[in-house]
Amino acid sequence: MTTTADDVRTIALALPDTAERLAWGQPTFRVAGKIFAALGDDDTTMGVKCPVEDRAELIASEPEKFFVRKGHDDNYAWLRVRLAALEDAAELTAVLTDSWRQAAPRKLLDAHPELGLPPAVDG
Repeated sequence: MTTTADDVRTIALALPDTAERLAWGQPTFRVAGKIFAALGDDDTTMGVKCPVEDRAELIASEPEKFFVRKGHDDNYAWLRVRLAALEDAAELTAVLTDSWRQAAPRKLLDAHPELGLPPAVDG
């Protein structure tokens, strides 16, 4: 299966309180007004929220799938994903849901326990 921009749109918009909005000329997907995913310029990649401390490990383990745009993503909790490298719709759903959880407000997370909570942040 080749994952497409339409698959991203369908799965992202199925998540609670999610809306699509153009920003920088590209489709972005927001939960409660916060961006959790965005399609790339040519619809072959997407950006998702990812803790900065987790990015290097993901990129090292699957460089054909995950990357950052040097100089652009360096200081942001953002990771790029090559859609064609995703295994199937289940993996796309997992990536988008994880990103959604990172952006969703606690009240929304509590209202949807089936989607799980993001990992606890030490602090």
